Amino acid sequence: MIVAGFGFRRAATLDSLADALAATGGAPDALATAADKASALAPLGARLGLPVHAVPPDALSASATQTDSTASKTHRGTGSVAEAAALAAAGRGARLLTPRVISADRMATCALAASSGEIP
Repeated sequence: MIVAGFGFRRAATLDSLADALAATGGAPDALATAADKASALAPLGARLGLPVHAVPPDALSASATQTDSTASKTHRGTGSVAEAAALAAAGRGARLLTPRVISADRMATCALAASSGEIP
């Protein structure tokens, strides 16, 4: 399973999220983000026909990320919400396929992770 993880600002639009996903070049099987933002990601999931996984705070902070954003660490306990959400939702043994990329309007980030059975 390939999961697209998202981090985004409150003002991010559906287009911001779609742009961040497009920038990864991937075709995920599911979407994921921090639990308190899952409802804001649901419209993209509905548009794409994909489930949205709500990742709890402890799972976000437990995932090692390639990116190390100071703001993300301060507010969420992880270097990248997008990377941590993708890894947590993809499951134990998951690996990043792409580190976070940023939407053109800088309102959203997206990263792809694959479960251990999907890693090329």
